[in-house]
Amino acid sequence: MKYFKKSISYLLLILVLIPSSVLAYSKYLIPGGENVAIEVNFSGVLIVGLYDIDGVNPGTDAGLKIGDTILKVNNNKIVNIDELIENVNKATNNQIEITYSRNNKVNTTKLNLINSEGVLKTGLYVKDTLTGIGTLTYIDPESKLYGALGHEIIESNTGTMLEINNGHIYDSEVINIERSENGNPGSKIASLKLNDKKGTIYENTNKGIFGKYTSQLPDKKKYKVASIDDIKLGEASIYTVISGNEIKEYKINILKITKNDTKNILFEINDSELLKETGGIIQGMSGSPIIQGNYIIGAVTHVVIENPNHGYGIFITNMLEEAEN
Repeated sequence: MKYFKKSISYLLLILVLIPSSVLAYSKYLIPGGENVAIEVNFSGVLIVGLYDIDGVNPGTDAGLKIGDTILKVNNNKIVNIDELIENVNKATNNQIEITYSRNNKVNTTKLNLINSEGVLKTGLYVKDTLTGIGTLTYIDPESKLYGALGHEIIESNTGTMLEINNGHIYDSEVINIERSENGNPGSKIASLKLNDKKGTIYENTNKGIFGKYTSQLPDKKKYKVASIDDIKLGEASIYTVISGNEIKEYKINILKITKNDTKNILFEINDSELLKETGGIIQGMSGSPIIQGNYIIGAVTHVVIENPNHGYGIFITNMLEEAEN
C-alpha cells in the first residue's frame, strides 16, 4: 500500500483468558505471500481536506483539521458519508453540531453550512472507506486467524493510523511493477478483485492487520513458528508476488537482528531476479513472509529509501502476540 515517504518508508482477535506463559496460536503456520486487496471502513467519517466556499472556510472556522474523524452530527451517530449527508440536509439554521475525535480525544464544535447554488455545503472533503494492496503473511490453520502487512494502515492524506470499524481482504492480481530507485521506492500495480472475498479484518495495529480467513485454506507446506533465538544472521527467503498471482521465493541475507517493537530484522535482497524486476523492496511487499530453513520468522515491513535493496522485517512472534491482544 502507498504511504508518505520518509527516510525509512512503509511499503506496505479474539481475547482469550490463558496463562501468560501459554500462547494461543499454533506452533505451525501456513505461510502467505499472496497479494491481497484491502478494504476497510472507518469508525466514523474521516476528514481528508478542507475547502473554501465563497471565500469562507467553514471547517477551519469550526476548528476542524485534516485527520479528524466525525463521530456524530447533532448527537446522531455517523458511520458513513450517506449518514453525514442525511444529517446535513436535516439541519436547521444552516448549522450543525459535530462530535469528532482527534488524537483519541473526543470534542464537539459548531459547523456553519453554506448554501451555494441551492446546496448546503460543509467545506469538508471526507472518506468513509479506504482500499489498497498488501501481502498476506500467515494463516493459523487451527483458528483460521490471519495476519498481513506487518505494520498499520495509514491514510495517505493525513499520515495517521486509521481506527477501523471493519473490513475485508480480497483476491488481487499484480499487473505491473514500478521499480525502486535510490531515494524513490517503487510499488506493485494491482487489480482488485472485490468479488472474491478472502477474509474479514478485525484490527489495524502497528504490527499489522488481523482477522479471520474465510476462504478455503491453501494447500501449502506449514512452517514452524520461530522464536527470537531461532533466527540467525545469513541466508533466508521471502515469499511474494510480482506478476499475476504467482508466489515465488526470493533470496535475502539477514544482516542484523534487533529486539525492539517492530523493526526487528534488517536484511538485504541478494536475489538477482527480484532486483532486476523490482530494484529492491517495493510498496505492496509489506507482509511478505520471511522464511529461514523450516521456520517462518517474520514479515517484510519497510524499505530503506536511500538503498531500496535493504529493508526491515518484524518478528512473526510480535505479529502473533499482537493478534492475541
